[in-house]
Amino acid sequence: MEGGENQIQTRSRASRKRPNQAAEEENPMTKKRVVLGEITNISSNVTESNQNSSEAKIRKLKPESDLDKTGNEANQEVAVSPGSGSDEPRRYGFAPSMLQYLRSVEVEAKRRPLSNYIEKVQDDINPVMRAILVDWLVEVAEEYKLVSDTLYLTVNYIDRYLSAHKVSRSKLQLLGVSCMLVAAKYEEISPPNIEDFCYITDNTYTKEEVAQMEREVFRFLDFEQGGPTTKTFLRIFTKAAQETPMFSDVEFDFLCCYVAELSLLDYGCARYIPSMVAASAIFLGRIILQPKVQWTLALQRRTGYKACELKECVLRLHHLLLRSEQSARAVRLKYSDHKFKCVSSLKSVNPPGEVPTYLFE
Repeated sequence: MEGGENQIQTRSRASRKRPNQAAEEENPMTKKRVVLGEITNISSNVTESNQNSSEAKIRKLKPESDLDKTGNEANQEVAVSPGSGSDEPRRYGFAPSMLQYLRSVEVEAKRRPLSNYIEKVQDDINPVMRAILVDWLVEVAEEYKLVSDTLYLTVNYIDRYLSAHKVSRSKLQLLGVSCMLVAAKYEEISPPNIEDFCYITDNTYTKEEVAQMEREVFRFLDFEQGGPTTKTFLRIFTKAAQETPMFSDVEFDFLCCYVAELSLLDYGCARYIPSMVAASAIFLGRIILQPKVQWTLALQRRTGYKACELKECVLRLHHLLLRSEQSARAVRLKYSDHKFKCVSSLKSVNPPGEVPTYLFE
């Protein structure tokens, strides 16, 4: 919200050449840096309900070319869809076993953050600061054209690290870019280098500081960078949902991705395992496009969740979607682009005022 009491002011500093891109000064269409504003001015007593009035002023990015792929999601789509029935092994190969394995890995304690780490571990940061950081990282990922898996892993690393280490607000952005650097080295073919992440923070941190934090994150993860994320399960579940002709649409895919990405900003969603968030995003996407459609037995079998088990998560995602215009500037801007079918701005995909309770029966 412009002019809010917790609004973050950006630094005004003379622009400098981006590392490894000396030719940018000759190109008038070159993108500008994306700089995160000050987090340090936010009171540590700010509650989650004040998040609507906290927004980072970030320089606007150049629109993507029409020739670009339809979003980062097009880079690593995996057509894995567990089925049911006697012909399942013949139709889907090892997909059911893969899903079972992913479901077992996602619940491992070492891969999960504490659900209340801000209250239990941290004393200098709050949910608003975390939301501002993640929203900024969404824009950084778009700036460097990182795949969505990198963003999901980044947030997972941040939450897990904050669950075990006390971090001051002045180092929160340093943790964010360091986690994204670690995730990018795992997911990307050509990840940005340390100088790029120093540049994107307007050189708030030195190369040595980012490298040191990167080492700490690596040691904390015990060099185990992989793991299933919400995006992993979205790829599986959207394929299952699209077996119904009414949902065989790219718009439905991007709507589910938009809802799932909103969950990254919400500290309260850290308590839900990735497969539950993915299934809830599918649930919400279906009722937005077809308000009276119900959760089918086929989806229940393939996701492993009954409708009643998803109720709490679905309602939380629905709440996030209703207030996304105030609290998720970068995510909303990202999905208002034509390459994502403008799902964050189309009237045809506006969420209902409330989710009917009978849908969870």
